Amino acid sequence: MASSASAAPTGEVPDNANQHCPGTASDQAGKSAACAGCPNQSICATAPKGPDPDLAAIAARMSRVKHKLLVLSGKGGVGKSTVSAQLAFALARRGFEVGLLDIDICGPSVPKMLGLEGQEIHSSGAGWSPVYVEDNLAVMSIGFMLPNPDEAVIWRGPRKNGLIKQFLKDVDWGELDYLVVDAPPGTSDEHITITQCLQGAALGDGGSGGAAAVIVTTPQDVAIIDVRKEVNFCRKVGLPVLGVVENMAGLVLPVERAAFSAVRSKRDGAAGAGAGAGAAEAAVEEEEEEDVTAAVLALLAERFPGAQLRLRAEVFREGGGAARMCADMGVPLLGRLPLDPGLGAAADAGRSVLPEAAGAAGADAVKGGLEGVAPQACIAPLMAIVGKVVEQTTGADGKAAAAK
Repeated sequence: MASSASAAPTGEVPDNANQHCPGTASDQAGKSAACAGCPNQSICATAPKGPDPDLAAIAARMSRVKHKLLVLSGKGGVGKSTVSAQLAFALARRGFEVGLLDIDICGPSVPKMLGLEGQEIHSSGAGWSPVYVEDNLAVMSIGFMLPNPDEAVIWRGPRKNGLIKQFLKDVDWGELDYLVVDAPPGTSDEHITITQCLQGAALGDGGSGGAAAVIVTTPQDVAIIDVRKEVNFCRKVGLPVLGVVENMAGLVLPVERAAFSAVRSKRDGAAGAGAGAGAAEAAVEEEEEEDVTAAVLALLAERFPGAQLRLRAEVFREGGGAARMCADMGVPLLGRLPLDPGLGAAADAGRSVLPEAAGAAGADAVKGGLEGVAPQACIAPLMAIVGKVVEQTTGADGKAAAAK
């Protein structure tokens, strides 16, 4: 039985694999008796086996893409698509050639967040043409293929994997500095397919550049628990982690968008009448609430004339759950994005949260569905995150670009 273990190259056997592992590239991976009880069994069993005939075509396409950024999370609802969209917008604003690939097959949000609902894919001799938001920002999503946005995509893994590979080999991206990939939550078929295809393509063309992950979480433990699994997934498949973005890291609200109330309690003793000694305890607490927004805003304006005031509150937890996880697992924390009404409004309007020109912060808030919203609280942390991504992916040459 020792011969089975020796038949697998060392690089194909995960560190936590069972003894006599046949190797992840073997036809018996996840199926042999030696795989029983292995934590990697389900991943190995569903992963493609043997040489992939599509890798040559994928390598040819991806050889024209310098950096591939996979936006991942083990938890759903943490804002991966929001981060993907705003990261793509920000990179394009810096002058990079950017593509945004949506591989969330069952829940494509990218067309909405890029303002591209109703667009269709066109094909030519060069392949599928992505949809362009700007001259240097191209987008591809299954959302462009659906007859209506309410259409459910009810596909099993192999069909999802086939479409992802088709996106990689058939979309004519042209020359790109960055391909941002918006992935669904989890560590399943789509994630295995995209990482194996990109890594295989990088090897196939002589190492033109591999992929790296940006992992998104929210502060609460229920998200952190699953995001830790995503970090471990990246390590198992050999995908470098650029860092973690903590999204929804506290609420930041312009004070003029807040409502203030004065709440006064009064005890209603009628409910306890005639109830004996327990009457006092049975009394019902009632609240009277008075809207005092106008009075509070007037007092604040008088006390802080000319200042822009913001309310800050930790909605989920205090103390930075992502920071502790990053320290524990040895991965960088790229930054913390607050819950900002401007960011949510920008996503709904399909626009970048960034102002159109330097010095014009909030100037575009009166257009494109952002009326009355000043999306300023999230801009500084977003730009810091983008700067770190640029610096880490481009090395010394990226430091100047990151400072732009």
